[in-house]
Amino acid sequence: MKTPTIDRSRRFLATLTVAATTAALLSAASGTATATPEQHISSITSVVPAPVSVRPDPAENFEITRQTKIVTPPAAGEVADVGRYLAGVLRPSTGFPLPVSRGGGQSGNISLALGASGQVGASGYELTVRRTGVSLRANTAAGLFAGVQTLRQLLPAKVESRGRQSGPWIVSGGTIVDFPRFGHRGAMLDVSRHFFSVAEVKRYIDQIALYKINVLHLHLADDQGWRIEIKSWPRLATFGGSTEVGGGPGGYYTQEQYRDLVAYAAARHITIIPEIDMPGHTNAALASYAELNCDGVAPPLYTGTDVGFSSLCIRSEITYRFLDDVLRELAALTPGEYLHIGTDEAHATTEPDYLFFLGRVMPIVAKYGKKITGWHEFLKADPPTSAVPQYWGTTNSHPEVTEAAARGNKILMSPANKAYLDMKYNRDTPLGLSWAGFIEVDTAYGWNPGMYLQGVPESAILGVEAPLWSETISNSDHIEFMAFPRLPAYAELGWSPWSTHDWASFRERLAAQGPRWERLGIDFYRSTQIPWPS
Repeated sequence: MKTPTIDRSRRFLATLTVAATTAALLSAASGTATATPEQHISSITSVVPAPVSVRPDPAENFEITRQTKIVTPPAAGEVADVGRYLAGVLRPSTGFPLPVSRGGGQSGNISLALGASGQVGASGYELTVRRTGVSLRANTAAGLFAGVQTLRQLLPAKVESRGRQSGPWIVSGGTIVDFPRFGHRGAMLDVSRHFFSVAEVKRYIDQIALYKINVLHLHLADDQGWRIEIKSWPRLATFGGSTEVGGGPGGYYTQEQYRDLVAYAAARHITIIPEIDMPGHTNAALASYAELNCDGVAPPLYTGTDVGFSSLCIRSEITYRFLDDVLRELAALTPGEYLHIGTDEAHATTEPDYLFFLGRVMPIVAKYGKKITGWHEFLKADPPTSAVPQYWGTTNSHPEVTEAAARGNKILMSPANKAYLDMKYNRDTPLGLSWAGFIEVDTAYGWNPGMYLQGVPESAILGVEAPLWSETISNSDHIEFMAFPRLPAYAELGWSPWSTHDWASFRERLAAQGPRWERLGIDFYRSTQIPWPS
């Protein structure tokens, strides 16, 4: 998606000769590998995303010991869940038992509780570190979870190790008051061009959670593959999901597996938004069922990377019976409020048919209790103000988006030349594409989502999302190399107030994340723009 024509005969660039050479290419493209001198104390001023307010107090550093407990209120199930998550992070590296205790004193312990000041809202938190203990307060479990991600960064990088390490385990002292700039802070993963297993998606969920990302948008269907079981149309998955770019085996998620992903994300306070692209980007569906084609002939499965050549049969009633079934089943799998209906690059659909199609599909989404989100092209169909257009253009002006914002639609910002994680860092990057330009870390960080589009005020911006399209991405190492270190830049644009935005500060704080990623086994790109520890 969002790509120019690419020679489909190259079979995914011979998979970049991945089996033998990817590791070497990634290392060479990254610059000098970083050494990671261990520090016993991390700075409270090095947090990513930058908090709203930080007051360091080194005299109040707290040490986690074998006697430390994680204390939650006596009757707070969700708070206890956050406490257990924190214990699961800290126990392997410290070797301490860190029991999660319902009730108990704060002295010598890490205390999690509900009831923070109103200024932090539903997603923020207040974190106080004293010699006598750590207090984390929020108004919701989501706020506590965000605070836990900050607390992790106040400990030495080796706390992220999955094996026991030597201490001491010092939490940097001081006070943080923090809350997000935007409500939607998203990452998108294209599982259609290349399929990613449940384990690979869960790994990415854990990684994006580190930086307070709260939405994972899964691109579940495209020309190259259909990745979600639809029980009323089973061949979508079993046949339409049987290949991928380059001709690999593909795959799909059963509804049970998908529910497991949704629950796994929800436990990390991340909402999954599913996308079924339509009326274009539909070859996998058309190949699966001949009756969805106007001529009644199913095209072959597609393993290339061209775009804009497929379309559902717009004037056929079976198209809308099909979509009613798909959206009904998908809505039942989706606790969140949005279904993403794609709508981009429908080059094989005439404009009258495109408008007719959206006029039929949008009420189906509403019928099943969901709101519409889609790529910004659907604005030409005058959707309701509850619909969210996702802007992926490469300019800072778009009249239809400006008009929609004036009507009351909230805009999700994903400009391709700023926010697309599949764009190469530079011409030597062994993965990714470059049709929207190269995106180094300074480019990823150096734009303001609240002021980017002319005529669209910050009050009209729902948030920021970083899409990762998978034409050249086929495994977790590839995901990590393209997402890190840029994803934390987008996370900071979405979370931190603009008053904290400072490239010199960010590159130093980002450098401090490198040793953490090494401990976590994240195969990140070592940009020469960042002063990684050496």
